[in-house]
Formats: sequence, C-alpha cells, structure tokens
Amino acid sequence: MKSCCSISRKDNEEKKTTTLTIAKKESFSKENMVYLEGGEFHMGTNDSEGFPADGEGPVRKVKVDPFYIDKYAVSNKQFQQFVEETNYITEAEQFGWSYVFHLFCNNDVLQKNPNRPVQVPWWVSVKKAYWRQPEGPGSSIDDRLNHPVVHISWNDAQAYCAWSGKRLPTEAEWEYAARGGLKQKKYAWGDNLIVNGKHQCNIWQGTFPSKNTKRDGYIGTCPVDNYSPNGFELYNVAGNVWEWCNDWFDSTYHSSSNAINPRGPETGTARSMRGGSYLCHKSYCNRYRVAARSSNTPDSSSGNIGFRCAGDVQ
Repeated sequence: MKSCCSISRKDNEEKKTTTLTIAKKESFSKENMVYLEGGEFHMGTNDSEGFPADGEGPVRKVKVDPFYIDKYAVSNKQFQQFVEETNYITEAEQFGWSYVFHLFCNNDVLQKNPNRPVQVPWWVSVKKAYWRQPEGPGSSIDDRLNHPVVHISWNDAQAYCAWSGKRLPTEAEWEYAARGGLKQKKYAWGDNLIVNGKHQCNIWQGTFPSKNTKRDGYIGTCPVDNYSPNGFELYNVAGNVWEWCNDWFDSTYHSSSNAINPRGPETGTARSMRGGSYLCHKSYCNRYRVAARSSNTPDSSSGNIGFRCAGDVQ
C-alpha cells in the first residue's frame, strides 16, 4: 500500500540553481544528543499489521556500534541558523515548489496551484512552499521555531549534517534508538497506542484524509520536545514528521545485508525514511510503528518530512 505520507517529485524536473556544497566539520556539539552504547537487538517485525512489501520483516538480530543521536528532530530555529551562516538554498526553493497537504491550503492557494498527483490527491504542489513558509506564500514559521523543519529533501539534510559535523543515522541505528531499550514492542513506548487515556504521539485523529479531530492536540506539526520521550530520551520518534535515514531503500536488503552495522544497499533510487508523520492513521498508513519503513527520492520534499542527526563516537 502506498504511504499516505510520502509523495515524490516528478522525474527529470529541472532545478533553478545548483545545490551549495557544504564542507563537513571535523567535530560536532553533543548538546541535546544522547550517547547509545549499541549492541545486539531484534530489528524488524513479523506483525500482521505491518506492510510486507516495505520489507519490515522478518525479525532478525542486528548489532550496531556505539553512536550519538539527537534527542529531537532538527527544528526550524536550528535550520534557520544553518541557512543564515551558509546561505544554503533548499531544493524546494530551487525547484520553486513543494508538496503541501490539501487541508492546509486555502481557496486562493488551491486556485493558484491546481495540480495534484492522481494517485495521491491530498497533496498539492504549491509554488514557493518551502521550509520558511511551509504552506506557501503568506505562511511563516514565526510561531513554529521549535517545530521540526519540513520541506527538507535528503540532500538538504545531508548539507545540514555536514555543517553541524554530524550525519544521518542508518536505519539500524534509527530503529535501535527509537526502540528505547524495549524488545519487539509495536511502538516506541509499548504495545498500546493510547496509554491511560493519553495520546503518545502526533498522528492523524479522525477520518483520513478529510477530517482531523485534533484529539492529540495538533493537525500539523507539534514542537520537537512534545509528548514523553522514549527510554533513551528521544522525542517524537513516532509521528510528527518523517525522518530521513542514510540508507538507500530496498524492501529486501536485510536478506543479504551484514548483520553488523548494516547500511543498506550500495545503490538505489530512493532513500529510507522512518517514524511516520502527523498524517499517519491506522485506517490507511500506520507507519508510526517502530519497525515501519518508507522511502522517497533524495530530491523530494513535503510538509511532513524532516530529520534528526546522528554522530560517530570520537
């Protein structure tokens, strides 16, 4: 089943400018990062609620070395600092548009941006939508500086990582961190979606894609430090925004991948994403489960794709 949360750019579309190359720093700040000792864990799932075509299973033993990972997804404030220091231009800006969820578009925006992908009609390709104006002209991040930055392509995330001296986590590292020390649980906090009557993550509430009741408090993104952290002190590893991983995506890579520090296939056409987003809903795309996967082309962006960084032990 196609992910409701993921939509790719059209093939062979030309960008207006070229991507600025950012030199990677030799070291990074460990502020708001956690050190994880790594070790062996059970990756993947055999859950009947999963999507076999995504390559979520089978469950297999995987070992990862120690690493650092951000507690939070990269925020608008952090990305703003990056842009101010480097003058970096994101791919959404270079293409001149990005995907915005239809309920966030007013009539004026819909009239000016009539094109929608046939297979995923709830996405609208909005001109001049990018990280600083997430819903297009007239919108801003002024009241969302502590929300995750969105409309970020994999290439953009790589540029930020280089500037910060960090890197994107591998899928194995991401899942190890997201599990928070729990063994084979469905979610980052256990097996029940709602605990003691409280929502544990920012996902779709109501009838997708027409009505969001906001029972969890949000219709779009929420602050990066909202909800309770998992056992490793990571926030929002389920819902809120999809998070890019370093790996090329392949639904069968685990069958031939090394069980020690797996890094996915050597080549591919799409990069892996983890965690789900505020658009995920059990009726269509319950990819907020900790073993769930998705992917997108490295130049694609939308209003629910962000990232968090990892770092090598130095």
